[in-house]
Amino acid sequence: MERRIVITGANGQLGRALNQVLKERTDLTVVNTDTGEPTAYCPIILDITNSVAVMNLVQEIKPEIIINCAAHTAVDLCESDQDRAYRINAIGPKNLAAAASALDAKLIHISTDYVFDGEGDTPYTEESITNPQSVYGSTKLAGEEFVKDLCEKYCILRTAWLYGDGKNFVKTMLALAEKQNDIKVVSDQYGSPTSALELARAITFLIDNDGFGVYHATCEGKTTWYEFAMEIFRLAGINVTVTPITTDEYKAPAKRPKYSVLENEKLKAAGYHMKSWQEALQEYMEQILIRR
Repeated sequence: MERRIVITGANGQLGRALNQVLKERTDLTVVNTDTGEPTAYCPIILDITNSVAVMNLVQEIKPEIIINCAAHTAVDLCESDQDRAYRINAIGPKNLAAAASALDAKLIHISTDYVFDGEGDTPYTEESITNPQSVYGSTKLAGEEFVKDLCEKYCILRTAWLYGDGKNFVKTMLALAEKQNDIKVVSDQYGSPTSALELARAITFLIDNDGFGVYHATCEGKTTWYEFAMEIFRLAGINVTVTPITTDEYKAPAKRPKYSVLENEKLKAAGYHMKSWQEALQEYMEQILIRR
């Protein structure tokens, strides 16, 4: 029997990766939504902060699954744009959770490693205490809480350092290497770079799985932004000087977790294992270097 899936934020990196992964599935019909102008790829305009619009769309399409990829992810901008960040990152998921609950649909909601303070030195599990240090992190945590409160059939996936088809760290590094010979990159923040394609594959696993609750979904292993950049340039065959700097030297408006490595405990318990960050990066680099 055909199942309908609504994707919000379909024009983003994860939304595009999901479409790539799901296009071979003849048992699923994907309905893409986003803000902006309608296109053949994404024909439906949906503002998830509008509760009436969300409920009307869900009642009309009657999806079995809603995947929320929409978010205000500009971490530094969130600090000065708190109201908009809260509307998109908290009220949006609240509206989707209410609509999913009314229809008894499953909601898969994407969250972040920034819900943790990053003061530890061991990987965070799904049960670890949250303590966000930025507006982005606190609004994303508020979104998680709304989903838990309003929806019984939910999967919250916390991910980190995402890159895919869109603006991201990998493309920023490659672009900088074309303009300058010395690139400064933060070397005292630890995390797990995660390709949107790998995250989309994990989401597909959960589409076909009856498990609910909070999941961590990042590529395996840990690294720093500096080491991540070095691996990008190695794979691209680019010879450029990369200078490590501290978080304090970088002087970003929003506070970043120093250590936000996530342990995919629940996914592994369910029998699903994500690629290492190095394997996923190599797969991604092979794709984008062919296109360049």
